[in-house]
Amino acid sequence: MTPTAANAASISARAIVVMGVAGCGKTSVGQGLATALGWVFIEGDAHHSPASIAKMQAGQALTDEDRWGWLERLGQMLADQAPVVLSCSALKRAYRDRLRLACPALRFVFIDIDKALALQRVADRADRHFFSASLVDSQFTTLESPIGEPGVVTVPATLALSAQVERALDLLTPRNNQETRP
Repeated sequence: MTPTAANAASISARAIVVMGVAGCGKTSVGQGLATALGWVFIEGDAHHSPASIAKMQAGQALTDEDRWGWLERLGQMLADQAPVVLSCSALKRAYRDRLRLACPALRFVFIDIDKALALQRVADRADRHFFSASLVDSQFTTLESPIGEPGVVTVPATLALSAQVERALDLLTPRNNQETRP
C-alpha cells in the first residue's frame, strides 16, 4: 500500500475540517492533510458571500447571521464531496454542530495558536488575503474552544507544517485513545 493509501485507510472520518482563528494555518495544514490522504481540499474562505468578504475587508467582524449561509454551503460540500478536507474557522460550537449535521462522519483538527502569533501572521499576509488584521481580536473573542469536544484533535500552530500534518494524521487514527494531546 502506498503511504497516501495507508493514511487514508487509517482515518475513520469521511471528512475533516481544519479549524481555528485567522492566521493559525488552516489552509496550509488542510492542503497538507488532503495531499497526504489523497482527498479533495476545499478552501472555506473562497465560499464566503461577496457581502461578507467586503465586510471583512472593511474591518467589520461577521455576525452569526453572516455565517449561516456560508456554513450551509460548506456543509453541503462536505456531504457531497467526501472524502474531503475543508478549511473553516468554525469558531463556535454551534457552527461545528451545523457542519456535523451535514456530515456526521466529520472530524475536526483545531490549530491552536496564541493571539500574538496570529496577529503577526495575518499582518504578514495582508497583501494576499482579504481578512483584516484588525479582526484578530474578534476571532479570539468569538472562539469557543473545541478542546475536549468529541471528534476534535488539537495541533499546536508553533510546530513546523510537516509536523502539524503528521501530528494530525497520528491523532486522527483509531489506534489513538486520546482526542487531543500537546
